[in-house]
Amino acid sequence: MSLQAPIQKAIGDKPFVLATDLDGTFLGGSAQSRETLYNLIEDNRDSVGLIFVTGRHPEFIQEHCDTYGIPMPDYVIADVGTTIARVHGPGIVLPDTQLEEPIAQAWQGKAGPVQALMEQINGLTLQDTPFRHRLSYHISPDGFDASEMEPVRALDVDVLISDNRFVDVLPKGVSKGPTLRRLIKVLGIPEDRILAAGDTLNDISMLTADLYAVAVGGSEVALYDALPESPKIHRARAIGAAGILEAIAAFDLHPTPGSY
Repeated sequence: MSLQAPIQKAIGDKPFVLATDLDGTFLGGSAQSRETLYNLIEDNRDSVGLIFVTGRHPEFIQEHCDTYGIPMPDYVIADVGTTIARVHGPGIVLPDTQLEEPIAQAWQGKAGPVQALMEQINGLTLQDTPFRHRLSYHISPDGFDASEMEPVRALDVDVLISDNRFVDVLPKGVSKGPTLRRLIKVLGIPEDRILAAGDTLNDISMLTADLYAVAVGGSEVALYDALPESPKIHRARAIGAAGILEAIAAFDLHPTPGSY
C-alpha cells in the first residue's frame, strides 16, 4: 500500500464514496480493522471516494493525516456540518467559502448572543477549538440541565446534545446530514453510491438522510434508539472501522476483504 496516494479521478466518477465520522467510527475499532479499511481506500483510489464528516476542525484532520498515515479524504465536512473544506493535496485542507456561503449567512450575528446565553447555563465549558459557524461545549458530569437550552433555541439556532458529553449550537437547519446532501448534489455523486457512517447522536442527520448508512458497533445507545427501521440503515455488530467494512459488504457497495 502507498499511503497518501494522489487523488486522480473526480469523486463524482467513483463507483463508491464513504462519508464517515471520525472518532469512534473511522478511527474506531481494532488496529487490524483500521488497517484493512485504510488499505481498501488507498489501494482503490480510482473506485473509492472519501469524505470525512466530523465534529473536528480541518486543522485536526490535516495534522492527523500527516502524522498518523490516515487516508487523505477528497472532501471534508467539519465542525458538525458547519465547515466544508476541499483537499488541495497531501496535508492541505482549506475551507471553501463559496460552498459555505449559505452556512455563513445562517450563522451571521448569532455567535455573540448565543455565547452570552450559554455562559449563564451551569455545567458547560466552551471547547478549546477554533469556531467559525458554530459554538461547542463540554458537559460537566453534573449540574447541566438540558431544559435550560430553550432560550438558546429561541435565537433561531439548532442545539445538538450528543453522547451526554457535548453540546453543539449550530446554524438553523445546518448539521452533518443536510450539508452532506448539499455537497453530494454539487459534486454530482449519485445517492446510491454513498455510505454514511457514524456512532453518536450528532451523526443522526446523515444516517437518516435517505442514503445507505451504518451505525457502527459500539455506537451511542441513544443513536440506536433514535434510528428508524429502514432497509438503508445497517446496525453493525462490528466495532468502528470493521463496522464500516461490514456495511460495505452488506449493501454490496464495493468488494471487501474476506476478513477484518
